[in-house]
Amino acid sequence: QMCEKFTICQNSMEILLHNKLNLPKVTQEDGNFLTFLSFQDKCLTKISSGLYTFQTYLKYIQETFISENQNIASLSFSTEHLARTLRQMVISPEEVIIPDAATQESLHSKLKSTKAWTEKITIQLILQDFTSFMEKTVRAVRYLKNTRSFSA
Repeated sequence: QMCEKFTICQNSMEILLHNKLNLPKVTQEDGNFLTFLSFQDKCLTKISSGLYTFQTYLKYIQETFISENQNIASLSFSTEHLARTLRQMVISPEEVIIPDAATQESLHSKLKSTKAWTEKITIQLILQDFTSFMEKTVRAVRYLKNTRSFSA
């Protein structure tokens, strides 16, 4: 939809702007596909922390991409629900990093200060990374569901 509405596509030169968003990532080192329980727990902790972090980015998109407000609100609610569910599944839920209000406000202010001409590109980058994060999350949860008894 971003590509159609704003002609911001992956091949666009603007996408090559230096990305300083520091969005959450899930990597192989996080233990996504390893069979040891501690690595599985580390993976769930990392995913849950990342989902909580994405909440601030989704709030920014919801405020900025007004025409999709309803869809982004639904996405944000579902993301928070998944983050809470996965947090409840980890051995040490206190290890899940939930950004505090000050951190969220600081990031939100930084995002809001983005110049209008880079706003759409920022949204595109956030959505691309969120999509990638969720693809890896789905793979990890499927793997864990097949190797560990839980209902997700």
